[in-house]
Amino acid sequence: MENSHHRLYHWFIMALLFIFCLHPVSTQAKEIDKSVASGLEDSKTLKVGMEANYAPFNWTQTDDSNGAVPISNSSGEYANGYDVQMARKLADKLGVKLEIVKLEWDGLPPALESGKIDAIIAGMSPTEERLKQMDFTNSYYNSDIVLVVDKDSPYASANSLDDFANAKVTGQLNTFHYDLIDQIPNVNKQTALEAFPTMISSVMSGKIDAYISERPGAMSAIAANPDLTYVSFDDNKGFDLKDVTTEVAVGLRKDSPLVDPINDALDTISNDEREDTMEDMVDLNEQDEDRGFLGDISNIWSKYGSQFLRGAGNTMFIALTSTIIGSLIGLIIAIIRSIKVAKTDKIKYVLYKIIDFIIVAYIEIFRGTPMMVQAMLIFYGSKLFFDFDLSSMAAALLIVSVNTGAYLSEVIRGGITGIDKGQTEAAKAIGMNHFQTMTSVILPQAIRTTLPALGNEFVINIKDTSVLNVIAVTELFFITKSTAGSTYLTFQTFLIASIIYFVLTFTSTRILNWIEKKFNDSDTYRIHTSSTIPE
Repeated sequence: MENSHHRLYHWFIMALLFIFCLHPVSTQAKEIDKSVASGLEDSKTLKVGMEANYAPFNWTQTDDSNGAVPISNSSGEYANGYDVQMARKLADKLGVKLEIVKLEWDGLPPALESGKIDAIIAGMSPTEERLKQMDFTNSYYNSDIVLVVDKDSPYASANSLDDFANAKVTGQLNTFHYDLIDQIPNVNKQTALEAFPTMISSVMSGKIDAYISERPGAMSAIAANPDLTYVSFDDNKGFDLKDVTTEVAVGLRKDSPLVDPINDALDTISNDEREDTMEDMVDLNEQDEDRGFLGDISNIWSKYGSQFLRGAGNTMFIALTSTIIGSLIGLIIAIIRSIKVAKTDKIKYVLYKIIDFIIVAYIEIFRGTPMMVQAMLIFYGSKLFFDFDLSSMAAALLIVSVNTGAYLSEVIRGGITGIDKGQTEAAKAIGMNHFQTMTSVILPQAIRTTLPALGNEFVINIKDTSVLNVIAVTELFFITKSTAGSTYLTFQTFLIASIIYFVLTFTSTRILNWIEKKFNDSDTYRIHTSSTIPE
């Protein structure tokens, strides 16, 4: 019996030693994780940036079906597509979590540089210009270049680039596609367009004859729009790609330690697996049937209606909050600038002039530059130069508020200066100071006269929030672009958005008119008499 216990004890010790021998393997895995973590903003999460509106590479949907991943900066939206599936595979092989960040195409490089994302996986090719900004991994997909045209156009039967002579052709802004247009003899090169949904609409409306695309993107466009087709070319009859590449790769920060780990992970994904994944993503974009124009609108609303409503809610929240904050900023500035400081009091006079200079500079800068430019500088610059990571919504409220304040400060100041100076003098005559005069006599009248301008600024802000899509604020226009890029039904999608915008602005205008009317109808005054006057 004792020998039996001794044997059990012996085997127990051997098992522990065996497990201990395996320990170095797990230690090595942890060391690999540490090397990967050094290239991540969050050591446990790979933050991947993409447009999520370029099917079949990436698109937006409203649920997690077919392996979709939640979009971190747009609650209720999920990203899917070839890029998303490759990102999932890479994150799994690196042993980290995956986070998808939805950004505009032009916002991807500054987001990468500023550290808001760790990698760009968005069908991006390593062009010569981009290689100066960032590093790229080995390719994870390679395609060929085609021209998308109307299937009933004379260009649908083209066999070579020569057949596109005099055709109006365009490509996506900031891509090598646009540069390839110059290879078409006697081409009528059009202005580059921002996104593929816009190019699709241009072809279908006849504004352009063709646009350049990679084959998978063209296949998805045709799947959603049966009136389109694409033209491919035999060797020596198509585009000369010797100076460019049709490969797409993962974009990383310069000297990123993630390059080698991701390349190692890509080596484990076979070409067959990559092709099968792309075919699956293209199939997901196939339309079941031709629903007609109204049917398409109904289908878009049934799938994305909740996102449209959420975008409209965010638009109203930003517009209303920013108008209120901007009005307070404008009111404070207008009061400060209405103060009169005598030159005889040199210290106060110099201090006032410094403050006034800062205020004037603020007004001129924010009134003299587009809000879109301000959004890019504040959102990305705050992280890049000050390591202060603003969320999209916080940046939106800040940008629209200070922009509104710059405009309304002059509006309110105009209302103040429009009040008869005799009222100020009368207030001072009965012993009121500047603050009492402003709050009790001047401002009630000034605000009443400027109320239409304040209401107008609110309506303008409802529409101007659309420029915030450049920093991925999930307002109405951002949702609209995502839906158009996911469905490639551009006109139908933007028609829905235009109706929602009209409802928002029309309703807001009616409410503001009612409030203004209430103020104008309250023309009753109470006359106060001094108790010292004898009866």
